[in-house]
Amino acid sequence: MGQVVRPVRPRLISCALALATLSAVGACSSGAQSPAGGEPKVTGVAGGNGAAPGAGADGGRSPAALTPEGYKSELESRREPMTDAISALAGARGVKALDQRVGRAEEALTGAADALSALTPPEDVRAQHEAYVTSLRDVATKLGSASDKVGARDLCTSSAVLADLGDELTALDEAGRALQSAGDYPADVVTVKAGERQTRRLRNGSFITKGTLNGRGSLEISNGGNFDAVVSVVKGGSKAFSVYVRKKAKFKVRGVRDGTYRIYFTHGADWEGKNRTFTRNCSFERFEKAAKFKTTFTATQILWHDWRITLHAVSGGNAPTKPVDPDDFPG
Repeated sequence: MGQVVRPVRPRLISCALALATLSAVGACSSGAQSPAGGEPKVTGVAGGNGAAPGAGADGGRSPAALTPEGYKSELESRREPMTDAISALAGARGVKALDQRVGRAEEALTGAADALSALTPPEDVRAQHEAYVTSLRDVATKLGSASDKVGARDLCTSSAVLADLGDELTALDEAGRALQSAGDYPADVVTVKAGERQTRRLRNGSFITKGTLNGRGSLEISNGGNFDAVVSVVKGGSKAFSVYVRKKAKFKVRGVRDGTYRIYFTHGADWEGKNRTFTRNCSFERFEKAAKFKTTFTATQILWHDWRITLHAVSGGNAPTKPVDPDDFPG
């Protein structure tokens, strides 16, 4: 209640091969006498699994390093998809769009890291290349974690996600710059700035939207929860007003005009005024029952409705609430 080629294996040379290759062997038996001048020996490690010098994992020789031009081409083919994905994330509006774009950015960076790790870069930038690939993987991993947080409404805006990615994005930007400086390689994929984690709040009772309030009714709001809230009151398809109520505080809106209103509220931390939403720990709900304000005039009296709502569970509460799709919440 309340009122998201098989390795080449070294082997023992056979007795026949030893006779063919060693001129002083008298017999193949274990009791053969060593001829003068020393004891013939056959070297090798039976059952060994090391590759021949210079062999790659497939038994062939390691692939030749890319030329600088070839390496640039490989980087360039992957730069734009990554840049676009990160920029799209930064421009997400709404929790559902944010969730989708975080997932796409994770896929883009993971795919690029996998592809680039399979390359053999020019020898003079091998260290920078490896650092770059490592940073790509770090950001992709953090994006996976961020996706879970968006789904749980722990992160609710692109700015909150970027702040959560701050250290990893900074490291990727530095790795990209180092690779670029080493040979003008196109590795600059971080084109957005991650801000610091914030906890911005408005004063209790601050109106975010304030329509005409010249009626007789009032709406008293009590927020006993652990997060600040914004209450939005809608009449028909228009928002009558929305007001900020801090946690553990109350506020009374006076002058509510006659009409039937739907009451929505959102809780959270760090109010982002530009997008009019909380950036972290957000929830979106509305009261199932509409609130009706009506003024009645008699010969001797003027009667009107006053309403009181609580945004937290209370004993004996009689105004059930239900979750609202963030995209359906009054903006």
